[in-house]
Amino acid sequence: MTDPNVLTDLTALQRHRARATAHFLQESAADEIEDRLSMVNRSFKSPAIVTPFADVWANRLNGAVICADTDHLDLSEGAHDLVVHAMSLHWSNDPVGQLIQCRRALKPDGLLIVATLGGQTLQELRSCLSEAEIALSGGLSPRVAPMGEIRDLGALLQRAGLAMPVADSLTLPVDYRDAFSLMRDLRAMGESNALATRRRKPDNRRLFEETSNLYATHFATGESRVRATFEMVFLTGWAPDASQPKPLRPGSANQRLADALAVTETPLPD
Repeated sequence: MTDPNVLTDLTALQRHRARATAHFLQESAADEIEDRLSMVNRSFKSPAIVTPFADVWANRLNGAVICADTDHLDLSEGAHDLVVHAMSLHWSNDPVGQLIQCRRALKPDGLLIVATLGGQTLQELRSCLSEAEIALSGGLSPRVAPMGEIRDLGALLQRAGLAMPVADSLTLPVDYRDAFSLMRDLRAMGESNALATRRRKPDNRRLFEETSNLYATHFATGESRVRATFEMVFLTGWAPDASQPKPLRPGSANQRLADALAVTETPLPD
């Protein structure tokens, strides 16, 4: 029986990744992370990258240790001043565990940057697949990985014990000829359905034809193409260190906000 606590069939995921030939999402994430690191006033001497696609990331950070995104990360404790977790957290069966392992691999005041897919990703395809499957079979089966919302993903950083957590997102709209082109692209990127609870029997082509028709009806761009949304969420946090700024104790302020703003303070009723 399938363990209900397991999200991803790791054997299927590895099979999908092995035949991947396109890396649009990986390259986009790498470009964005490089841009973000250029704005950090620090030189990183011992970086590590957690990624399922070593070839894509190999030349992105000089001297970086490349680590596969297995359940147990092959990273030495306290060895790195930067860890990048690259576009695989959405498939993890234990995302908090992944972040905890990354934190442990960091030196004090080391930086963790995570790039992952967020909850708005493929919202159009989800909608059309669901509508088509309900119409044809009267039910739904798991087809697209349930990706986290940005607020929930940001909370994972605190659960993993990281300091000064920040979460933000970048939306990438991409146009395709039709829904079949989108699904072929997902397959080429190694991002097709690897859910542990997925249907194991081949689907009737009619399901995908109806999905494509609905997609063209609801999400056409006006240029005989359809739009797909990819939401890329970036999480940043720091390994705790005594040198980091700490929040003030509540009630410790020695100046009123009203004085700083040069306004009259109005007491609230009890």
